[in-house]
Amino acid sequence: MERPAPAAEDEPKDAFGRYVVPEVDVLYRVALTLVGSPADAEDLVQDTLLRAYRGLSSFDGRHPRAWLLTILRNAHLNRFRRRRPGLLREHDVGVNSGEADDAPGPEAIVVGACFDAAVAQAVEALPTKMRSVLQLVDLDGLSYEEAAAVLGVPVGTVMSRLHRARSRIRERLAVTEVWRRRP
Repeated sequence: MERPAPAAEDEPKDAFGRYVVPEVDVLYRVALTLVGSPADAEDLVQDTLLRAYRGLSSFDGRHPRAWLLTILRNAHLNRFRRRRPGLLREHDVGVNSGEADDAPGPEAIVVGACFDAAVAQAVEALPTKMRSVLQLVDLDGLSYEEAAAVLGVPVGTVMSRLHRARSRIRERLAVTEVWRRRP
């Protein structure tokens, strides 16, 4: 559903209520799938809402769900990047203090990093049209219909591009053999 562009005289609260509030449930569901914990999902949505409020003046009013999901994804990636060194330090503390934990061993960490790098390379190697569909559907959580509206293509085109993109990623991972070594 396309909403009209915000008028210059719109108050931020009015624009927030019109564009952002109706999408909060979707944001929470996507955040929950990304982080797995209800508390972390709520924090991620809160961060997304704050960023959206700050960026409302530059939002054109078109495709609010895609705009918000992009903000959510970027906020999640930023949180993940910030936490990574902290997780390694916590793991080191647990090892030194003799605590038993379910942390992966060194081999699993290296193979996992290789797998992540191989997936990232496979995604980057995709043609732009396929990568865009993969981003919107698999990473941003948009439905086929929403992705089609964002890209201005038929739903069947979205489905076809997504299928081809996933197939190419699987083929590339199979060739690199990282797929079989994944922990």
